[in-house]
Amino acid sequence: MEYMSIAVELVVGYFALLFLTKILGKTQITQISAFDFISALILGELVGNSLYDNEISVWQILAAIFIWGFLIFATEFITQKSRRLRHVLEGTPAIVINKGKIDFQQLKKNNLDLNQLQHLLRAKDIFSIRECEYALLETNGTLSVLKKPLFENVQRSDLNIQPTQVSLPLSLIVDGEIVYDNLKIVHQQEEWLIQEINKHGFQSHKEVMFAEWKEGESLLVQGY
Repeated sequence: MEYMSIAVELVVGYFALLFLTKILGKTQITQISAFDFISALILGELVGNSLYDNEISVWQILAAIFIWGFLIFATEFITQKSRRLRHVLEGTPAIVINKGKIDFQQLKKNNLDLNQLQHLLRAKDIFSIRECEYALLETNGTLSVLKKPLFENVQRSDLNIQPTQVSLPLSLIVDGEIVYDNLKIVHQQEEWLIQEINKHGFQSHKEVMFAEWKEGESLLVQGY
Protein backbone atom coordinates (compact mmCIF):
# COMPACT_ATOMS: atom_id res chain seq x y z
CA MET A 1 0.00 0.00 0.00
CA GLU A 2 2.93 2.33 0.70
CA TYR A 3 4.36 1.79 -2.80
CA MET A 4 0.91 2.26 -4.31
CA SER A 5 0.49 5.53 -2.42
CA ILE A 6 3.85 6.80 -3.73
CA ALA A 7 2.92 5.77 -7.28
CA VAL A 8 -0.43 7.59 -7.08
CA GLU A 9 1.18 10.75 -5.71
CA LEU A 10 3.86 10.66 -8.43
CA VAL A 11 1.30 10.27 -11.21
CA VAL A 12 -0.95 13.00 -9.83
CA GLY A 13 2.00 15.34 -9.26
CA TYR A 14 3.34 14.65 -12.76
CA PHE A 15 0.09 15.55 -14.51
CA ALA A 16 -0.51 18.53 -12.22
CA LEU A 17 2.94 19.98 -13.00
CA LEU A 18 2.48 19.23 -16.70
CA PHE A 19 -0.88 21.00 -16.70
CA LEU A 20 0.58 23.94 -14.79
CA THR A 21 3.49 24.25 -17.24
CA LYS A 22 1.06 24.39 -20.16
CA ILE A 23 -0.92 27.17 -18.48
CA LEU A 24 2.12 29.25 -17.54
CA GLY A 25 3.46 29.10 -21.09
CA LYS A 26 6.65 28.06 -22.85
CA THR A 27 8.56 31.16 -21.77
CA GLN A 28 8.60 29.73 -18.25
CA ILE A 29 11.33 27.38 -19.53
CA THR A 30 12.96 29.09 -22.51
CA GLN A 31 13.28 32.52 -20.89
CA ILE A 32 13.73 31.53 -17.27
CA SER A 33 14.55 34.36 -14.88
CA ALA A 34 15.73 34.21 -11.26
CA PHE A 35 12.13 34.31 -10.07
CA ASP A 36 11.09 31.56 -12.50
CA PHE A 37 14.02 29.42 -11.35
CA ILE A 38 12.96 29.69 -7.71
CA SER A 39 9.35 28.95 -8.68
CA ALA A 40 10.36 25.80 -10.56
CA LEU A 41 12.44 24.59 -7.59
CA ILE A 42 9.58 25.09 -5.15
CA LEU A 43 7.10 23.31 -7.43
CA GLY A 44 9.46 20.34 -7.61
CA GLU A 45 9.98 20.38 -3.85
CA LEU A 46 6.24 20.44 -3.19
CA VAL A 47 5.87 17.13 -5.01
CA GLY A 48 9.19 15.59 -3.94
CA ASN A 49 8.89 16.24 -0.21
CA SER A 50 5.29 15.06 -0.07
CA LEU A 51 6.05 11.61 -1.52
CA TYR A 52 7.45 10.20 1.71
CA ASP A 53 5.25 12.10 4.12
CA ASN A 54 2.39 9.80 5.08
CA GLU A 55 0.42 12.63 6.63
CA ILE A 56 0.06 14.49 3.32
CA SER A 57 -2.71 13.39 0.97
CA VAL A 58 -2.97 13.69 -2.80
CA TRP A 59 -5.48 16.51 -2.44
CA GLN A 60 -3.09 18.50 -0.27
CA ILE A 61 -0.38 18.06 -2.91
CA LEU A 62 -2.74 19.32 -5.61
CA ALA A 63 -3.83 22.26 -3.45
CA ALA A 64 -0.20 23.29 -2.79
CA ILE A 65 0.74 23.01 -6.47
CA PHE A 66 -2.20 25.01 -7.76
CA ILE A 67 -1.97 27.70 -5.05
CA TRP A 68 1.68 28.22 -5.90
CA GLY A 69 0.84 28.08 -9.60
CA PHE A 70 -1.82 30.73 -9.10
CA LEU A 71 0.71 32.99 -7.37
CA ILE A 72 3.12 32.58 -10.31
CA PHE A 73 0.34 33.25 -12.83
CA ALA A 74 -0.79 36.32 -10.89
CA THR A 75 2.79 37.61 -10.81
CA GLU A 76 3.15 37.12 -14.58
CA PHE A 77 -0.17 38.91 -15.13
CA ILE A 78 0.87 41.86 -12.96
CA THR A 79 4.24 42.20 -14.69
CA GLN A 80 2.47 42.32 -18.07
CA LYS A 81 0.20 45.13 -16.89
CA SER A 82 2.63 47.21 -14.82
CA ARG A 83 5.96 48.26 -16.27
CA ARG A 84 7.24 49.47 -12.90
CA LEU A 85 6.52 46.18 -11.14
CA ARG A 86 8.00 44.32 -14.13
CA HIS A 87 11.34 45.95 -13.46
CA VAL A 88 11.15 45.07 -9.77
CA LEU A 89 10.14 41.42 -10.19
CA GLU A 90 11.93 40.50 -13.42
CA GLY A 91 14.79 42.97 -13.43
CA THR A 92 16.14 44.97 -16.38
CA PRO A 93 18.91 44.28 -18.90
CA ALA A 94 22.30 45.71 -17.99
CA ILE A 95 24.75 47.21 -20.50
CA VAL A 96 28.03 45.53 -19.50
CA ILE A 97 29.96 46.70 -22.59
CA ASN A 98 29.22 50.22 -23.78
CA LYS A 99 30.88 51.56 -26.93
CA GLY A 100 33.60 48.94 -26.74
CA LYS A 101 34.40 49.60 -23.06
CA ILE A 102 33.66 47.20 -20.20
CA ASP A 103 31.42 48.77 -17.55
CA PHE A 104 32.96 47.43 -14.34
CA GLN A 105 30.23 48.91 -12.15
CA GLN A 106 27.56 46.97 -14.06
CA LEU A 107 29.61 43.79 -13.77
CA LYS A 108 29.91 44.29 -10.04
CA LYS A 109 26.22 45.12 -9.68
CA ASN A 110 25.21 41.91 -11.49
CA ASN A 111 27.82 39.71 -9.77
CA LEU A 112 29.54 38.97 -13.07
CA ASP A 113 33.31 38.60 -13.27
CA LEU A 114 35.51 39.06 -16.32
CA ASN A 115 35.96 35.32 -16.90
CA GLN A 116 32.21 34.82 -16.98
CA LEU A 117 31.84 37.76 -19.36
CA GLN A 118 34.46 36.27 -21.69
CA HIS A 119 32.66 32.91 -21.58
CA LEU A 120 29.36 34.53 -22.56
CA LEU A 121 31.05 36.45 -25.36
CA ARG A 122 32.68 33.30 -26.75
CA ALA A 123 29.22 31.70 -26.86
CA LYS A 124 28.35 34.55 -29.27
CA ASP A 125 31.45 33.87 -31.42
CA ILE A 126 33.30 36.87 -29.98
CA PHE A 127 36.78 35.93 -28.78
CA SER A 128 38.08 39.44 -28.14
CA ILE A 129 36.56 42.39 -26.32
CA ARG A 130 37.73 44.65 -29.16
CA GLU A 131 35.21 42.98 -31.49
CA CYS A 132 32.22 44.00 -29.35
CA GLU A 133 30.57 47.43 -29.43
CA TYR A 134 27.66 46.73 -27.06
CA ALA A 135 26.78 43.82 -24.80
CA LEU A 136 23.59 43.54 -22.75
CA LEU A 137 23.18 41.10 -19.89
CA GLU A 138 19.55 39.98 -20.14
CA THR A 139 17.34 39.21 -17.15
CA ASN A 140 17.60 35.45 -17.82
CA GLY A 141 21.41 35.54 -17.69
CA THR A 142 22.08 35.41 -21.44
CA LEU A 143 24.17 37.96 -23.30
CA SER A 144 22.97 39.94 -26.33
CA VAL A 145 25.78 41.50 -28.33
CA LEU A 146 26.27 44.00 -31.13
CA LYS A 147 29.60 43.69 -32.92
CA LYS A 148 31.65 46.58 -34.19
CA PRO A 149 31.02 47.31 -37.89
CA LEU A 150 34.46 45.96 -38.85
CA PHE A 151 33.65 42.55 -37.37
CA GLU A 152 30.01 42.21 -38.45
CA ASN A 153 29.00 39.46 -40.85
CA VAL A 154 28.53 40.50 -44.45
CA GLN A 155 24.85 40.73 -45.45
CA ARG A 156 23.32 40.23 -48.89
CA SER A 157 22.31 43.88 -48.94
CA ASP A 158 25.96 44.88 -48.51
CA LEU A 159 26.86 43.05 -51.73
CA ASN A 160 23.66 44.02 -53.59
CA ILE A 161 22.77 40.34 -54.02
CA GLN A 162 19.14 39.64 -54.84
CA PRO A 163 17.43 37.78 -51.99
CA THR A 164 16.26 34.21 -52.60
CA GLN A 165 12.89 32.84 -51.55
CA VAL A 166 12.90 31.33 -48.09
CA SER A 167 11.20 27.96 -47.65
CA LEU A 168 10.79 25.87 -44.53
CA PRO A 169 12.16 22.30 -44.81
CA LEU A 170 9.63 19.71 -43.68
CA SER A 171 10.15 16.16 -42.49
CA LEU A 172 7.92 13.77 -44.46
CA ILE A 173 9.21 10.50 -43.01
CA VAL A 174 10.63 10.09 -39.51
CA ASP A 175 11.70 6.68 -38.17
CA GLY A 176 9.83 4.86 -40.92
CA GLU A 177 6.56 6.70 -40.28
CA ILE A 178 4.95 9.14 -42.72
CA VAL A 179 4.22 12.59 -41.27
CA TYR A 180 0.85 13.16 -42.94
CA ASP A 181 0.40 16.66 -41.53
CA ASN A 182 3.56 17.84 -43.30
CA LEU A 183 2.54 15.95 -46.43
CA LYS A 184 -0.64 18.02 -46.55
CA ILE A 185 1.36 21.24 -46.16
CA VAL A 186 3.39 20.47 -49.28
CA HIS A 187 0.15 19.59 -51.12
CA GLN A 188 1.22 16.06 -51.99
CA GLN A 189 -0.26 12.58 -51.61
CA GLU A 190 1.20 9.40 -50.15
CA GLU A 191 1.49 7.93 -53.67
CA TRP A 192 3.81 10.76 -54.69
CA LEU A 193 5.98 10.19 -51.64
CA ILE A 194 6.26 6.46 -52.37
CA GLN A 195 7.28 7.23 -55.95
CA GLU A 196 9.97 9.60 -54.71
CA ILE A 197 11.48 7.13 -52.28
CA ASN A 198 11.35 4.44 -54.98
CA LYS A 199 13.71 6.62 -57.00
CA HIS A 200 16.20 6.31 -54.14
CA GLY A 201 15.95 2.51 -54.08
CA PHE A 202 13.45 2.08 -51.23
CA GLN A 203 10.33 -0.03 -51.68
CA SER A 204 8.46 1.08 -48.58
CA HIS A 205 8.44 4.08 -46.28
CA LYS A 206 9.24 1.74 -43.41
CA GLU A 207 12.71 1.28 -44.90
CA VAL A 208 13.35 5.04 -44.70
CA MET A 209 14.78 6.52 -41.53
CA PHE A 210 14.39 10.15 -42.59
CA ALA A 211 13.00 12.04 -45.58
CA GLU A 212 13.01 15.82 -45.86
CA TRP A 213 11.25 18.06 -48.39
CA LYS A 214 12.45 21.50 -49.41
CA GLU A 215 10.89 23.62 -52.13
CA GLY A 216 12.90 23.70 -55.35
CA GLU A 217 15.13 20.79 -54.34
CA SER A 218 14.94 17.02 -54.63
CA LEU A 219 13.71 14.97 -51.71
CA LEU A 220 16.39 14.13 -49.16
CA VAL A 221 16.06 10.44 -48.31
CA GLN A 222 18.17 8.39 -45.89
CA GLY A 223 17.64 4.76 -44.95
CA TYR A 224 18.69 2.81 -41.91
